[in-house]
Amino acid sequence: MRLNRPQIRAGLAASGWLALAATALPGGSPLRWIPVLAFVTLGPGLALLLPQPGSLRPGARLEAVALAAPLSLSLGALTATSLFLAEAFSATAFLVSLAAFATVAAALPGVPLPAATKGAAEREKPGPWRGR
Repeated sequence: MRLNRPQIRAGLAASGWLALAATALPGGSPLRWIPVLAFVTLGPGLALLLPQPGSLRPGARLEAVALAAPLSLSLGALTATSLFLAEAFSATAFLVSLAAFATVAAALPGVPLPAATKGAAEREKPGPWRGR
């Protein structure tokens, strides 16, 4: 089954709210920390990078996934730092902030990726200097 663009956007927007809902489960349960960890690690970055207009080339898809984790973790660090400076940090405030960001980002067009725009994923035609 192949997901279409609105389904991907809806899933990305809902992922943060599902992670927030998972915090209501008992303390050490993997059903609590796995969705939170997955969302904080990938959710905001994928929400920024994946909703691209048109279909992505294989190299651009790989680029989006490779950039999603560092981007998400950077946004998480900025959010946590801002909440600490405002003396308002809690797990709930942190997840609500990131979930709201991911929801808004999933509704916007994705950030353009170099591999998607420059054709970096295409193979070059072999020339006479490459053994052909």
